[in-house]
Amino acid sequence: MSRPSVVVGVDVGGTFTDLFFCDEASGRLGTRKVTSTHGDQSIGFLDGIVAGGHPFATLAAIVHGTTVGTNALLERKGARTGLITTAGFADVLEMRRRDRRQTWGLWGEFVPVVPRDLRLEVAERTLSDGSIRTPVDPQEVKRVATVLRERGADSVAIVFINAYANAANECAALAALREVWPNQHVSASCEILPEIREFERASTTALNAYLQPVVASYLAVLDGRLKERGSEGQLLIVQSNGGVMPVDIAARLPVRTALSGPAAGVMAAAHIAGSAGFLNIITGDMGGTSFDVALIAGGRSVLAAQTTIDFGLVVRTPMIEITTIGAGGGSIAGMDRGGLLRVGPKSAGSDPGPACYGKGAEPTVTDANLVLGRINAERPIGGKLSRLDVAAARRAIDARVGTPLGLDTFAAAEAILRVANSHMAGAIRLVSIERGHDPKRFSLMPFGGAGGLHAGALIKAVGLASALLPRYPGVTSALGCVIADMRHDFVHTVNRPLDALDVEGLQRVIGEAARDGRGLLERSGVTLEGIGTYVELDMSYIGQTHTVAVSLPDDGPLTSQAIQAAFEAAYRQTFGRLLENVPMRVLTLRIAVIGRRPKLDLRRLRPEGGSVVEAQTGEREVWFEGRPWLARIFDRLSLPVGAEIVGPAILEQPDATTVVDPDLVARVDGFGNVILGRKP
Repeated sequence: MSRPSVVVGVDVGGTFTDLFFCDEASGRLGTRKVTSTHGDQSIGFLDGIVAGGHPFATLAAIVHGTTVGTNALLERKGARTGLITTAGFADVLEMRRRDRRQTWGLWGEFVPVVPRDLRLEVAERTLSDGSIRTPVDPQEVKRVATVLRERGADSVAIVFINAYANAANECAALAALREVWPNQHVSASCEILPEIREFERASTTALNAYLQPVVASYLAVLDGRLKERGSEGQLLIVQSNGGVMPVDIAARLPVRTALSGPAAGVMAAAHIAGSAGFLNIITGDMGGTSFDVALIAGGRSVLAAQTTIDFGLVVRTPMIEITTIGAGGGSIAGMDRGGLLRVGPKSAGSDPGPACYGKGAEPTVTDANLVLGRINAERPIGGKLSRLDVAAARRAIDARVGTPLGLDTFAAAEAILRVANSHMAGAIRLVSIERGHDPKRFSLMPFGGAGGLHAGALIKAVGLASALLPRYPGVTSALGCVIADMRHDFVHTVNRPLDALDVEGLQRVIGEAARDGRGLLERSGVTLEGIGTYVELDMSYIGQTHTVAVSLPDDGPLTSQAIQAAFEAAYRQTFGRLLENVPMRVLTLRIAVIGRRPKLDLRRLRPEGGSVVEAQTGEREVWFEGRPWLARIFDRLSLPVGAEIVGPAILEQPDATTVVDPDLVARVDGFGNVILGRKP
């Protein structure tokens, strides 16, 4: 029997599960889009592999972007979690940073994921310099653990004050806890986030414990079912930083999987855009539920040190900076209490789905696109239905939008799209204009099943240079899973003025982390082309609260002078000027060890042969700006390299649809991408 050679990327979304297959032996590529199964995501996952036509025994690796952790946080469906902390610090999770849900006014509430009766204290004290004033009593830890179990806790987090400076007390408590705790769902801050800032450390550790039973159970079931069907390929999980990790580490550190699917899409976008010669890109991943936006400048995505999944749920772990709004194909349109048209954030999902699916009665963005002729009712993506119900979509739009606003069906549908496009344009401006970037220097990369439907409207609304639509926009995140690198991150608190920094000690910590990371990569058994170590410092001027990320040079010796020069360059780029005669502080050291996986040669996606005439499948009436236009319809995958399509036109393919507005022109480049721009 031949050696397994197929790598499959699987991204589970709110409506569809997307798959991208790459047979490394034959060079054959394939895509599939199937309906997501919300009760058990693994069902849709396995159905997609079967639909792809590759026997499970041929799978060399399965790389998964999962929403299980993200959904559990957003829906508050994690495990019943307990917290063991230092006496006097049980309310850190509830106090947070004294922020408010509503900027103006004092209304709104926040409920921590760990309720007050499950936040128990023990006597221990470690000082900020690492010295231990009060050792922890293992028997007291066992006693409070018993209380937590009696109160129904399924997982537990240990967070001691100043454990980042000396983890001895926390390690002793962890050892005692493991003697009495009935499962492996235990998280300690010294293992999850050994970093200064008590709230962020407590929040990240508690959320990891909150997710452990849910994510670990899902991954165990999925891994078991893959093996039952004959797969010997390794299951890898995409992290929120865009790298991947083995399934056992993901089960232990599930907090690192939050937003993993959108992160994979950004990694794919950077690779596709870079190959096509586009270094400045704003990505727009529009699926059935959300619109995820990220900025790639100079070929590099932006990593954030922390993010907030929902109000008060702070995760401090490296994440690709992604802005998410509730604007997807399934976003529901209707009138608010003030009589204004609202689109989203509530979504119809895959069940009942848009009104045109035949189950629901509420109009969605997909229904509006269908009524306006932009979607082919006879060729719905995803394979769930043989056709879409245009009449049902019209009835829903008339009842919920048209009649209340006094508009006919087509005007109401266009109003829905205008509101949705306005929301998405606002998200694009947030990551560009409001952060000092000129949109004219950036191109939009819309992907997801619905991204191409709105590309033209968005580049005109924001003033972007053009749009770059990948060959398979509907499964771009799944492609990102296939090409994502292995990655392990380490963090170490320094908290020293630069002039008192032990540079040699810093180099020793970097060396130890690099060795640990290489060891983890080698044990993974994944084929790698090379391993790199990347080092950053969080630094500021003394007296400042916020820090800047400072990349250390990888050539030459590490010195205080080199660190100062790197900090000043980063600070000047961020704020435009330096502070004279103010000492500098090194707060945190971050090390990323990255194993580079073989990259897909995107020239394998380019079309061979064909003609524009042969690719045209017909014509139909499509509405733009209040009136119908006769638009040509094309099978996008049959368009040859160099083809130019003047709008109005519709480009159809199994995983997505692209709309070419009347004042735009589309061109197919040498990689099979479609470049959408204004007419000359």
